[in-house]
Amino acid sequence: MQLQETSSADKISEIKLTSPAGIPFPFTIQIREELNAPTKLFSFTVIGQDSLTNERKTCHYQLDERNHKAYLNFFEKLALDFGLRLPQNRQQVKANPQFKAAYREVLSKNLHPQMLYGFGDPAVIRVPEQSNPAEALYYLLSTSNDAPHAFPIIRSRNLLDWEFVDFVFPEDQKPNWAANDELVSDYWAPEMHHISGKFHVYFVARDKETRELCIGVAKSSLPEGPFVADAKPVIKGNVIDPHVFVQDDGTAFLFWKEDNNDVWPGKLISFLQEYPLFIPALFEEKEDQITASFIASLWPWVRKLEPMERFLFNQVFIEAVIARYLFFYDRLTVLRANQSEPIQEQIQTIQQFMKTPMFAQPLSSDGSSRVGERTKIIENDLAWEAHLVEGMWVTKHQNKFYLFYAGNDFSTDQYGIGVAIADSLLGPYRKMPQPFLQSTTEWWAPGHPSVVLAPDGKPHLFLHAYFPEKAGYKQFRALLSVPIIFEGNRVVLGAV
Repeated sequence: MQLQETSSADKISEIKLTSPAGIPFPFTIQIREELNAPTKLFSFTVIGQDSLTNERKTCHYQLDERNHKAYLNFFEKLALDFGLRLPQNRQQVKANPQFKAAYREVLSKNLHPQMLYGFGDPAVIRVPEQSNPAEALYYLLSTSNDAPHAFPIIRSRNLLDWEFVDFVFPEDQKPNWAANDELVSDYWAPEMHHISGKFHVYFVARDKETRELCIGVAKSSLPEGPFVADAKPVIKGNVIDPHVFVQDDGTAFLFWKEDNNDVWPGKLISFLQEYPLFIPALFEEKEDQITASFIASLWPWVRKLEPMERFLFNQVFIEAVIARYLFFYDRLTVLRANQSEPIQEQIQTIQQFMKTPMFAQPLSSDGSSRVGERTKIIENDLAWEAHLVEGMWVTKHQNKFYLFYAGNDFSTDQYGIGVAIADSLLGPYRKMPQPFLQSTTEWWAPGHPSVVLAPDGKPHLFLHAYFPEKAGYKQFRALLSVPIIFEGNRVVLGAV
């Protein structure tokens, strides 16, 4: 593997990458980056084998935008020219998927000009009115990604008609510890809860120094704000999707997920770059071997990019793995058994990060730190979940606890919602074997649910979803709901 990098006075960076020796499908990749451009425009010259003739050929590509659609277009062209795997979002969609659900469209447009991405990761709570506890307002918070204003708050009396209230963090009022730049910051998965007489918003943001995802908290005496963030995160490093369950006695438990799905792709690609002869042993299909060869060749440059941009470059490789995720995991186990100790240790580390466990732990009385011991709740171990579980919400009904969660790739139609059930808050949880909610012809990638009792006392599940063929990072997500019925060891959809 060779990486040659040059730069010129007019701020043009040029990089040349060559595949490591022994790789099944070698590439030479030249990258030209315009450093003075507002969004760092990239152009690529790729030399490799023609997907049909196997003869060497040269193709040129221009990445004029740095959004998810542009990256999907780039890899779609690479698939046609060199035989890489076609991105999931560019594959032919089933005309009539078997799954049916009567999703209720709650909101399909932003409610404020500074709301840029819709209602991703919607968390709704019921707040009784002080003057009349029988009456209540519903508040819902949602993800804002790298928008200038973070975490829109919307409000409703009936869960149907909503109005914009404010942002948890208006522009220039974000936490001092968190990154705050376009294509760098990621403000995700906020939840509001009433703890010890105050309203607490738990949220995800990136540490401005390390770029690691952390969980923070901001507090206010009112659900409308203003909110003031704690000076430091509740949990630092490689964690996302906070959820809080407040017991009847006021004790609060924080649930979260280790974001290992951001870790294992890099470790696996680095491993294949070092040991490219293992690519045919791990990938059966030729298109996946070509994909792994290309991504391993590109990795010395990609690894230096910001986290979400790394994901956009690596997504097609990730899809090659998760297409048969449990099978791939088992192949790693077989491969590991016959290798030297250093290689065994590398593979074991990769497999460790291919699990994304959820944990729970009690919170201190002020809600700013964890106390006691953490408990592992669930991890990805079902075929439909593939490489991750995330976006959890726990609700209690009678004497059982119901954990709703999301699984698979959030930016494709393979994403869905599952349910696990337990007799106590910390488990053990028993998963329903099939996803509870999946994509339909009308809505893609239902995810990150929350549960609330409607004014009539019946439970409703709120969730986000994309318009068909519009799934992707920073794409608009609509707010949907479905009525649900708890039936002991399972949950079923109610009548609309």
